[in-house]
Amino acid sequence: MVDLAALDGLTSAEAARRLDADGPNELPDARRPGFWRSLAEVAREPMTALLLGCGAIYAVLGDRQEALMLLGFVVVIVVITVYQERRTERAVEALRDLASPRARVIRDGKQTRIAGREVVRGDVMLLSEGDRVPADGTVLSTSSCQVDESLLTGEAAAVRKAEWDGMTRADRPGGDDLPFVYAGTLVVQGAAAARVTATGALTEMGRIGRMLGATPVEETALQRETKALVWKLAIVAGALSVMVAVVYGLTRHSWLDGILAGLTLAMAILPNEFPVVVTVFLALGAWRLSKRRVLTRRIPAVEALGAVTVLCVDKTGTLTENRMAVSRIDVDGESFDVARLGSEPLPEPFHAAVEYAILASRRDPFDPMEVAFKQLGETELAGTEHLHPDWILMREYPLTRDRLAVIQIWQPGAGEQVVACKGAPEAVARLCRLDEPRARALTQAASRMAAHGLRVLAIARGRLARGEAPPEDPAALALEPVGWVGLSDPVRPTVPPAVAECYAAGIRVVRLSGDLPATARSVALAAGLDAAGAVLTGAELEALDESTLRRRIATVNVFARILPEQKLRIVEALKAGGDRVAMTGDGVNDAPALKAAHIGIAMGGRGTDVAREAAALVLLDDDFASLELAVRTGRRIFDNLQKALAYILAIHVPILALTVAPILLGWPLLLLPIHIAFLHLVIDPACSVVFEAEPEEADVMRRPPRSPRARLFGRRLLTISLLLGASVTVVLLGTLAIAHALGRGELETRAIVFTTLVFANLALIFVNRSWTRTMAQTRKARNPALWWVTFGALGFLGLALYLPPWRALFGFAVLHVSDLLMCAGAALLGVGWFEVQKLIRLRGGSRRWWRLRRSDAENRSWRETTSRRPPPGI
Repeated sequence: MVDLAALDGLTSAEAARRLDADGPNELPDARRPGFWRSLAEVAREPMTALLLGCGAIYAVLGDRQEALMLLGFVVVIVVITVYQERRTERAVEALRDLASPRARVIRDGKQTRIAGREVVRGDVMLLSEGDRVPADGTVLSTSSCQVDESLLTGEAAAVRKAEWDGMTRADRPGGDDLPFVYAGTLVVQGAAAARVTATGALTEMGRIGRMLGATPVEETALQRETKALVWKLAIVAGALSVMVAVVYGLTRHSWLDGILAGLTLAMAILPNEFPVVVTVFLALGAWRLSKRRVLTRRIPAVEALGAVTVLCVDKTGTLTENRMAVSRIDVDGESFDVARLGSEPLPEPFHAAVEYAILASRRDPFDPMEVAFKQLGETELAGTEHLHPDWILMREYPLTRDRLAVIQIWQPGAGEQVVACKGAPEAVARLCRLDEPRARALTQAASRMAAHGLRVLAIARGRLARGEAPPEDPAALALEPVGWVGLSDPVRPTVPPAVAECYAAGIRVVRLSGDLPATARSVALAAGLDAAGAVLTGAELEALDESTLRRRIATVNVFARILPEQKLRIVEALKAGGDRVAMTGDGVNDAPALKAAHIGIAMGGRGTDVAREAAALVLLDDDFASLELAVRTGRRIFDNLQKALAYILAIHVPILALTVAPILLGWPLLLLPIHIAFLHLVIDPACSVVFEAEPEEADVMRRPPRSPRARLFGRRLLTISLLLGASVTVVLLGTLAIAHALGRGELETRAIVFTTLVFANLALIFVNRSWTRTMAQTRKARNPALWWVTFGALGFLGLALYLPPWRALFGFAVLHVSDLLMCAGAALLGVGWFEVQKLIRLRGGSRRWWRLRRSDAENRSWRETTSRRPPPGI
């Protein structure tokens, strides 16, 4: 048994001194790329290379001002890109710091939890089942501690740990009864206290290859899709650019200008923002989730959140406050409501139940129920003969799968040994060897208590002669029942509204519990779950074959007395039925189910390190409401990502048209590289900052989950983007025709067309802010980045039009107010049809194909799977 009182840890001052001397307890990470390396990577970007190529051609032609201006654009783009890259790296590093294991140590004589990187030599680590060992150390005290060292040795079986005798020298890991623990290994049973002997690179883990280095960033499905699209467009851009350069050179006999026109076309076609946008959205999305107390350990989980159809909640503490308190005590057929303690003391007949519940718990408890027993005893039994801080623990029989009870044997100062037992009523009844009528009466009484939403534990006691060796099997002990206690854990006030939001969003909530069926149903009802149907127990589930289980699972929302391996079966059955499953867990044995689920969600407060490592998300506050917020945020991220990509695709259509049309029609060039570079200074921050910061749509949690088969670049998204781009192109060509008809010169015509394009660019940003609300309705939605980009673009345009040196560089003439009004009106006309269809739909018009929902082909099979079990109220 780990006796915390006998352990002496470091002081905070000494720990700080050692941390400063030895450095943090972490393996040397891969070095972050320096500034020059980041600069070189940016220089290899296609857009940067094109700008540099155009600048070189201008220099050859002798146009130094144009060349310097393009170089200035390169500098601005490099600064923005490097800053954005560094910001993303800082966000990822902050997430990794949050994801690092935490350690329980003794500092200043008290238990405290610290970041694993803050553990130092000489610290006393407190290890329990499910913990990842944070550093190498010698075992000072152990209670049936077994450790999985397969990460270091490849040995599949866990090894026993023994207490250090003060002489054994540290050796390589592997084998039973060694008094050493090693960083990175996993405690699979029991508990231990160990003094740290090595940290960081000096540990066994560091010596054999720094296995805990930084995890490489995983390429997501979205990144693969965008890369494939960019490559296709790059091939098209290359072919068209070569064709344009050749046509220009043959028809106008100026090959340098032809090459310049080809490079301009390449800049116009290549949407290099696509992969940047996806990366930024997912990284910043994970950062936003962390601000909502949800840690994203695997970035791909961000894009999967919007498709979740089932949330499996496996722990009561996720729905409740995780603050257990004794609510009722039953002894010999009499009951006492603990709520009466405010007005009267605990009656004597109920003292023994509290006394033996404490004796069957750890002396320094961490389990919420054991903490509740200790707190009740300290307040109600203080000064009585029922508290025994001086007794010595002789033997502990921990909870096992086959014996859902804990038995501890104590030696008082004099007299017989005392046996205390607590556990599930049916398990305690078997240990007490009750006959069938008495066992049935005990379990029925416990069921009646559980029907009120209480966690029920039976309490038993026994005696063992002084000096008699405890048996290997606790079933040999002579025990008698004392009574049973009911504990309650109130539902968090935020949970019922969050569950209602999930149902409204078409997400089914399923509770997997180890409680009795009545308790499981009671808590589910209090949390707002649909628990009107049957409750399926672990024993009943064990008897079902896979096909029958799939049928039953379609109608059952509450599972009781479920074992960890049965959670895996439930998750697999849900997946086989076509559901996208998110699963919560906190224990070592939950890891298979967490890995099997599409999104594994670990508890950050009470969860074990191995559960957190197996999960994609971590709820830092263990609150179900945070899970609902995560789904909401995930849907917002996916929505805004689609809006950004639709905008990028739409704005490239008129840029392409204005680049190609003059060459094919024999007109003077309208767009030069400097104009394309200017437009990208608006496009890049708009797509990566403005749309990412957009608030969620009002109906984000009022629509069914998106199909997992739905592509980011769906047919309808592409159609809408191309139509918006085409309508803007028509307006721009109309503006060009009007300028020619009015006899405007080349410089004035270019200024009119480019100003209209800038206004249309901004208009596309505004109309794409929401696909369900008009620009007038979204004007009050807070988005500071939108206004920075808007006024920045207009200010830059004003300089290009009215500052003589800039006007000469851009090849513009001065525009009058009437010209500006014509440009603004044309830009609004180009996007006006999209606003009109929004108004028609808002006023109850027919649902049109441009609502940007999933295609009928995508939805048909998906609806067949998701509509068969509509949640209440849907």
